[in-house]
Formats: sequence, C-alpha cells, structure tokens
Amino acid sequence: MTENGTVRGVVERHEGIITVRGGGRHRAWNGIEYKTGMWAENVGSNALSMNVAMIPPGGVAKAHIHVDFEVMLYILAGRVRHEFGPRLEKTLDNEAGDFIFIEPGVPHEVFNLSDTEPVVAVVARSDAQEWENIVDFQRPVRDSR
Repeated sequence: MTENGTVRGVVERHEGIITVRGGGRHRAWNGIEYKTGMWAENVGSNALSMNVAMIPPGGVAKAHIHVDFEVMLYILAGRVRHEFGPRLEKTLDNEAGDFIFIEPGVPHEVFNLSDTEPVVAVVARSDAQEWENIVDFQRPVRDSR
C-alpha cells in the first residue's frame, strides 16, 4: 500500500473490466481485517464495494451503524453473533454457509464466537466509499435488574 492508502500493483484495468488480484491483508477497521477488495478508490465504483473480511479469534467489531447503505455478507468460515437493535438487545448467530442482509441504520455489534478460529466473510455494500458512511454507536448501559 502506498502512503496515501492506495493499493499498488494489484489492480488490472482491461477496457471496462477491472481485476483485483488476490492479495493478503490490506487494511483494518474496527477490529476487522480486510483483504484487498473493490471500492471507489481502486476501481472507480460509483455504488458498490466488496471485499473479504476477517474477525480474529475472540474478536469484536464494535457497535456501529451503516448510514444510508445496505450490506450483504456470506460467511465462509466460523461462527458470528450479531447483537442488534436500538439497545443492542437482540441477538442472532450465524455460521459458515449463511447469507446475512443488514438494512441501513440498524445498530449492531459483531462477535466472533470462537477463541481459536477466525470468522471469514465476503462483504458487499451498496456504498462505494466503504467506511465513510459508517458511524460508531454507543452501547447503551444495560439495566442490572
């Protein structure tokens, strides 16, 4: 990666078809590691981004909201728990082979349920900027009753 964050040597342009070759860990955000994928900066996409994400064993992607864009995930490996809702009071577990759709504006926090294996997922977004339109969500204090 160059100093300004662009990817060097992995993007190939072929008269209307662009290929991003393999690639290892490219960057990290909020406890998630990403392989080089496709987004506005490296392929010129206007409305989509896609990459492979990995949450390390025992890892957490802290609570956040996707503002005005949709996310679809396909779990390739591992087990993950989403805590979601206005107070992060709801839970949903998913595993390898599951597809997940997250509507815009839904607060959620993501947990790798294993202390030994990573969660690996293909992530597609209806936002070519990837992270510019994601905001942190403050986990509400839970009632101790």
